[in-house]
Amino acid sequence: MKGMPQVGMFFESSEEAWLFWRAYGGRVGFDVRKRYNNVSKFDGKVTSCRFVCANEGHRKKGQREFIQKCFRAQTRTDCKARMSLTLDQESENLEITDVVLEHNHLLHLPQTRHLMASQRKISEFQAFEIEAADDSGIRPQAAYELATRQVGGPLNLGYTPRDHRNHLQSKRQRELAFGQAGSMLKYFQDKIVENPSFQYALQLDCEENISNIFWADAKMMLDYAHFGDVVTFDTTFGTNKEYRPFGVFLGLNQFRETKVFGAALMFDETLASFKWLFKTFLGAHNGRQPRTIYTDQDYAMGRAVEDVFTEAYHGLCTFHIMQNAVKHLSPIKGEDEDEGEEKEEGEDKD
Repeated sequence: MKGMPQVGMFFESSEEAWLFWRAYGGRVGFDVRKRYNNVSKFDGKVTSCRFVCANEGHRKKGQREFIQKCFRAQTRTDCKARMSLTLDQESENLEITDVVLEHNHLLHLPQTRHLMASQRKISEFQAFEIEAADDSGIRPQAAYELATRQVGGPLNLGYTPRDHRNHLQSKRQRELAFGQAGSMLKYFQDKIVENPSFQYALQLDCEENISNIFWADAKMMLDYAHFGDVVTFDTTFGTNKEYRPFGVFLGLNQFRETKVFGAALMFDETLASFKWLFKTFLGAHNGRQPRTIYTDQDYAMGRAVEDVFTEAYHGLCTFHIMQNAVKHLSPIKGEDEDEGEEKEEGEDKD
């Protein structure tokens, strides 16, 4: 095979060798990993390194014994496929000293090789197109489908819909870190100076980027103290440029006027996000739970309500129920009407 690793091959750098091993894995159909990379303390040069199959080794004991939110299949099969390199002192290049090309597991088919983690990459031009589509208001799914058509299918694109969304997430986090985050925090701090009763909370992800934001001013706190027995919570998705869900806690006063008890800008509508938001909402209102809370039929939201609002009755909003009924039952109703009209026409002919 063209480009097959062989003992005695030289590379000018470890990065060049890694690109060669990654390209070989993409052609053959196996994912790759870096096993180790030894660097000299004197001159900083790589003295030896080893690249292996992603299935090398075993999963650590106890690493996955606890219950996982999302099940992940066992992929480590102790595969011995590898390529080891050592620095040649005369040429100052890395030389392949050991190669094992046999695998103890099934390899990817040509139709699925583009889905391997090591083969997925968004180029600078593709990143520019993704960001341009986002700035133009094109939804991520539509932008991805357009990109796949332009290159003749997903096999030629080089990245998946998840990579597309992750790139946009990183872009928005960078924008939030360098501009919007500072402005938002300054606004919150100014509100606290105006009235110390103003409260806000931020949730950070594993990389310490802002993911969820909650705030409530003094008027919201006072309104909840008087009219917080019945609360309605809903998220309006896609009304802002970042496509972030905007959640709001609402209620009614004695004049049936709408009152806001709190607001949130969320990163996603998952169980973890809703639980954090509901706990933060209760903490802002001194732990006082409503007697009744109404939400839509979202499953994650319902689970979070059961876990957090333990003293409240959970009801479903009739508006959303009617909307879902119209959305899902209208086609059936139309078919029934068409069948009824056909029967009437048949009776008239008789």
